[in-house]
Amino acid sequence: MWAPALRRLTGLFVLATALTLIGALLFGVALGADAARAISLGFYLTGSFLLVAGFFVGNRGPVRFRRESTAPLFWGSRFMRWASPVEREENINLSAIFVLLGFVLILVGVAADNRYNLL
Repeated sequence: MWAPALRRLTGLFVLATALTLIGALLFGVALGADAARAISLGFYLTGSFLLVAGFFVGNRGPVRFRRESTAPLFWGSRFMRWASPVEREENINLSAIFVLLGFVLILVGVAADNRYNLL
């Protein structure tokens, strides 16, 4: 049970790291910035965004819209329902993944920042 979960988490980390690295390099080159600084700022910004997203996902309330029809959100019925225990557990798990991934990406940004020596 733990090995496949760790493998998926590692794959998610590698994917987020690769996308952040490529995006930061492309954006840094387009602006004419130093590559190392663009990479570290990219990891800082992406990690910070994931931390904030994890906070908001985890603080979502227990009330959900009851959508019984295919009408748009603002034109449909306004009745509310309580979230099921499975939905609440998914919110907490998703929040934990976002926070963990954001924290690790910030640490990668600290390691990639060449302005400071870690040792």
